[in-house]
Amino acid sequence: MRSACGTAALLLSASLTGCGDSPQSALSPHGEGARRVAALWWLLFGISMVFVVLVTALVLWAAIYRRGSRVRVRMGSAQRFVVIMGVVIPTIVLVGVYVVGLRDLRALSDPRDPDQLVVEVTGHQWWWEVRYPEGGFVTANEIHVPTGRTVNLRLRTADVNHSFWVPGLTVKTDLVAGRVNHLWLRTGRAGLYRDQCAEYCGLQHARMAFHVVAQPPAEFSAWLAGQEHSATAPAGGLAARGLQVFQTASCASCHAIRGTTANGRIGPDLTHVAGRRYLAAGTIPNTRGYLGGWISNSQTLKPGNKMPPQPLTSEQLQALIAYLETLR
Repeated sequence: MRSACGTAALLLSASLTGCGDSPQSALSPHGEGARRVAALWWLLFGISMVFVVLVTALVLWAAIYRRGSRVRVRMGSAQRFVVIMGVVIPTIVLVGVYVVGLRDLRALSDPRDPDQLVVEVTGHQWWWEVRYPEGGFVTANEIHVPTGRTVNLRLRTADVNHSFWVPGLTVKTDLVAGRVNHLWLRTGRAGLYRDQCAEYCGLQHARMAFHVVAQPPAEFSAWLAGQEHSATAPAGGLAARGLQVFQTASCASCHAIRGTTANGRIGPDLTHVAGRRYLAAGTIPNTRGYLGGWISNSQTLKPGNKMPPQPLTSEQLQALIAYLETLR
């Protein structure tokens, strides 16, 4: 008995640790929407544990103090107990949870804040396009937001259904073909939040992550101003050769770099690609080695994505990497 209890306690502790300490956890809230979700979860968990303990105690009591074979039970003698425990108390609990859920649902649907930053997010197989109408630019797979300000996310999909999930900041919302869904988030804590597509959307669904970068207002304003600028053409050297490679190879057919002739719309905008932390929607870190491998043959890292292998010479590849590293 003691061993079984110890095992159960260990499993419960492990499960809660996995939920609370992971980088993507609804039980480690840092946003107003996520706090409501976590509070509702803990409420339901607490109610469930009360009933688990109660039922377990009743089962043990019945097993220990069971009636003998000669005891005669009168029909209807337990009717009051059944009505109270099986009807009255569950009804009170369910109605109470329903009321709390409605309150949270209303709060999550309307932030009641007129000063909102609008960010448009479009899901692709398998990456995220992020557009800032206020700044007039597009980026990918990273959503920068200011702390203390409400962010209004307009969510749409360019192909199949996806699901936008930021468990540490707000609730999950689907991206449904043919419509625009709205979601808001607000946090007072600066930091990096790794997030995920939560709706199966094809072969690389598991590698369709993104990051929310929450920054103090002054730092966010500086980032916003930097993103508004077009790419600066390198003066010469290997990077200048890389710009020529980018514009003459197939890269410019799929990708855009503001300030150049590249105006592709199939893949992510690369105007400030060197400033991003990861490549391929969180699949690999944005380092020189991984960048070269991705350009050469991205199918070895993320099979099924729409970028074909690039038939570049070693000199062309090094020049292209040198150029892309200047795009900050």
